[in-house]
Amino acid sequence: MTYAVNPAINRIEAPPIMEAQTWVRPGLRNRKLLNLCQAVPSWSCAEELNDEVARLAHAPGISLYTDIFGIAELRSAIAEHLSADYRGKVAAENVCVTAGCNQAFAAAIMAIARAGDNVIVPVPYFFNHTMWLGMLGIEARYIAGIGQPDPAEAAKLIDDRTRAIVLCSPNNPTGSIFTPETIKALFDVARARGIALVIDETYKDFRDGEVPAHPLFATDGWEDGFIHLYSFSKAFAMTGYRVGSITASTRVLAEIEKIMDCMAICTSHISQRAALFALSELDGWKRAKIAMMHGRLSALRQAFGRKGLAYRLISSGALFAYVEHPFAAETAKQVAMRLAGEHDLLCLPGSMFGPGQERYLRIAFANAEASDMEMLVDRLMESQARG
Repeated sequence: MTYAVNPAINRIEAPPIMEAQTWVRPGLRNRKLLNLCQAVPSWSCAEELNDEVARLAHAPGISLYTDIFGIAELRSAIAEHLSADYRGKVAAENVCVTAGCNQAFAAAIMAIARAGDNVIVPVPYFFNHTMWLGMLGIEARYIAGIGQPDPAEAAKLIDDRTRAIVLCSPNNPTGSIFTPETIKALFDVARARGIALVIDETYKDFRDGEVPAHPLFATDGWEDGFIHLYSFSKAFAMTGYRVGSITASTRVLAEIEKIMDCMAICTSHISQRAALFALSELDGWKRAKIAMMHGRLSALRQAFGRKGLAYRLISSGALFAYVEHPFAAETAKQVAMRLAGEHDLLCLPGSMFGPGQERYLRIAFANAEASDMEMLVDRLMESQARG
């Protein structure tokens, strides 16, 4: 008799991107596969960062643990970065370094919610967020609508078991950016009801302009209702280094410390030093890559203006585009599988991002060149002709 597995984990669907990779037709191709299913930067780390990591590999103590919350210099640098970016006040004591933003989300939610509680999530959502909620037995309550989440609708969903409102802005999967007014209104709802507003801002650096994404860090007592999550993966092309952060009240971080000690104890020491170098020395490099991504976004939007294209661009921004497909008789997954198997275009179906998303596809274009956007539309047009 074999042993059982945890039913709370067993009922969760397999990781979506790994599943999508199986849809690609086997054998040799006579044309390029457009792999647009995952937001992985097409560019490598800065050469200066590579050189710094090579130097760090020989540094005394680099193979040892750090403090659970991370090295003091990186915590301070993150606090200074957030204070400048949001024109607010963030102290190093409010920062915890994590092994990527997914770990940041996992630890933050575990610190404030338990099985039987609920969390409010706008749809479409980032699938790893709801996967983790499901594993913990925490109910996800949905705010419907692809655009700005309605604070009034969020307020209606709150009861005595609600522990947080969770946002991802710029949004994964849609690319849409929630306005400062929307974020502040949701923060006000959360703080008034004694719950947390948790924002995953992995893609914050890819916004347009210099205006702060929200005023929360400039709000007195932000610690009472706000948990901020960040990642170095995208802006600095450090996906494999696994460095992110949680910024929250010291009261909540005290609970997160216990969780972190049982997960990975601390983020890799050499990765933390690499992140510190990136924040300190690579701002100009980062801005150049962000400008490049703005160019790719512009090329994508222009390509979707082609006459006769039945696919409709619903929203776009940062590293993502959310597209309505024209096949009413097919599910989003059927359309995505056909695009992969017959048209060499790999993207994810909207159904992986929540209920009511069967008409949509997510295109993650970070690893596509600006010159690939016309090819993307060529493949979509091709699918129309054969659909």
